[in-house]
Amino acid sequence: MAVYTKFNHDKIEKILSLYNLGKLNQFKGIEEGIENTNYFLSVEKKKFILTIYEKRVKSEDLPFFSDLMSSLNKSNFKCPAPIINKQNKTITDFDGKKLMIVSFLEGKAKQNLSPLNCKSIGIEVAKMHKITKDFKFKRENDLSVKSWRSLFYSVKDKCSKIHKDLPKLIEENLKDVEKNWPRNLPRGIIHADLFHDNIFFLQDKFSGIIDFYFSCEDFFAFEIAICFNALCFDGLKENLSFNVTKAKNFIDGYTSVRKLNEEEKINIKVLSQGAALRFLLTRVFDALNKVEGAIVKIKDPIEYLKRLEFHKNSKNYEDYFF
Repeated sequence: MAVYTKFNHDKIEKILSLYNLGKLNQFKGIEEGIENTNYFLSVEKKKFILTIYEKRVKSEDLPFFSDLMSSLNKSNFKCPAPIINKQNKTITDFDGKKLMIVSFLEGKAKQNLSPLNCKSIGIEVAKMHKITKDFKFKRENDLSVKSWRSLFYSVKDKCSKIHKDLPKLIEENLKDVEKNWPRNLPRGIIHADLFHDNIFFLQDKFSGIIDFYFSCEDFFAFEIAICFNALCFDGLKENLSFNVTKAKNFIDGYTSVRKLNEEEKINIKVLSQGAALRFLLTRVFDALNKVEGAIVKIKDPIEYLKRLEFHKNSKNYEDYFF
């Protein structure tokens, strides 16, 4: 989430006139995140989120994101539900942009997750995977292993400005990952961006997941690897360490709903290394390609160097969850 497109009160009211929601009480831009423009809306004392899709989100992917959130909602999974406009559609055209209004999810993100929080997230992620494996709609992961080398080449000449050893470190890890990436693991639709700020809690109980705009079809174990990177490292960025207790709790929760097969366990090291590389590369790209005038918090790529070091040096899945 971020603010690239700046709308005033009149513009927001014009957008709302395309829906049957009522009168605007107040609105506020949301700075967190990097992908789309987001506003919090209060309409007739009810809360909503307005998302305006920016250049990096392809228009043809929007029905997939809408169908995914709607279908998860119908399966009683806790996430925002797209609101239908007066034309009976969830996606609205306005001022040359595409946008969606979704229901507001109560709760907020926790920056410091406890091991028990990690267990409850593991349970919910596995539930989501069990639900999505039967969905018929698909979206390929355009940020999968096949895309990482070209992404690296697009930043290779400038990324040493961020850290002098970045080109060498990325190349070493990329070679490892490309050589060892698995070909055939259980798969379905994954969230693919499960960071703290996309997971909400209410009074320390899981209340839902937001921001499905990287969701795609991929290995379920790749989602676990993303969660290990996003949720299971503690400490300052130069001195991060992997919290095995959190990872073990996440896996205990996950496997109480969906068991992992032996191949998934064997590949957790390379998948975790790949997930760290994927977020390092996109963060490097964003840091080097800032949008002029946008209200956005750029996330620090350097946090991912310690993660990569851990994954490169780990022996097997026992280093992650015994």
